[in-house]
Amino acid sequence: MHSLDLIFDSTHYLSENEGAQVMNELGIERLSVFGMPPVEMVTLAADLGCSCIGIGLTPIRRYNPHGYSDWSLRDDPRLRREMSAAMRDLGVRLSLLEGFGVVSGQEMDRFARDLDILCELGGERINVVSIEPDLARAIAGFAKLAEMAQARGLLVSTEIGPGPVTSLASALDVVRGVSLPNFSLLIDTMHYFRFGGTVEGLGVIDPSLIGYVQLCDVPLISTFKSYMDEAFHERMVPGEGELPLQAFVSLLPKDVVVSLEVPRRALAQAGAEPIERVRPCVEAARSLLSHRRL
Repeated sequence: MHSLDLIFDSTHYLSENEGAQVMNELGIERLSVFGMPPVEMVTLAADLGCSCIGIGLTPIRRYNPHGYSDWSLRDDPRLRREMSAAMRDLGVRLSLLEGFGVVSGQEMDRFARDLDILCELGGERINVVSIEPDLARAIAGFAKLAEMAQARGLLVSTEIGPGPVTSLASALDVVRGVSLPNFSLLIDTMHYFRFGGTVEGLGVIDPSLIGYVQLCDVPLISTFKSYMDEAFHERMVPGEGELPLQAFVSLLPKDVVVSLEVPRRALAQAGAEPIERVRPCVEAARSLLSHRRL
């Protein structure tokens, strides 16, 4: 079991400009690596000096440029043991588990075993979204899952973006409706700013409501015909798009994980290996954080 006031002791990076200033921990999200198996993803994070990863129990199979074999942390105990050993040996932890959703007509109890697997893996947080369009029913589902997670010492976040939680105002309604201390907001910078969010809006809320960040950059106006095609396959290195990321990171509490969610399909199609695609994102995030305004 995990304590809600878990103290993280993973490696942090010091800013060259700030000396003793401790940066937010950096992670890598699963969209950045197009179905990479868990042990390989842990190794990649360690190679890039990142202390955590966000993953699902199974891969997203929209795009598989490296021909990865199917895998399942849900169905393969040996893979769970291998991942746990790799995380222990390399100093990387599981900061976020994806794959939880509120769906009309489906009970949240179906996620009990997935939460237990997350505990087995030593993870700490899940991200839950809603495919249920009614906000009141979505809140009820979020609350049920947060109760289940709280009983296991786990944290829960939900993100602003596609679905019923399309604004900071509706997200705050969700937080008030759930009303549990283990529930917070996940800020995916693409979704948050594309759906009309502002730095100023985040600046007036309780910073503790921001539980997790998925960092990327994009143009303010998309050039893609499909929003979700862009979201799943082609985002930009932080600082190369038009989002106000420098002002954004200056608002973040120091204990919030900043995890890179930057799928770069065009580079993968050109033959670039995962480490070549992700390294510039990590370096850009470190630069942003090292120049944050205090």
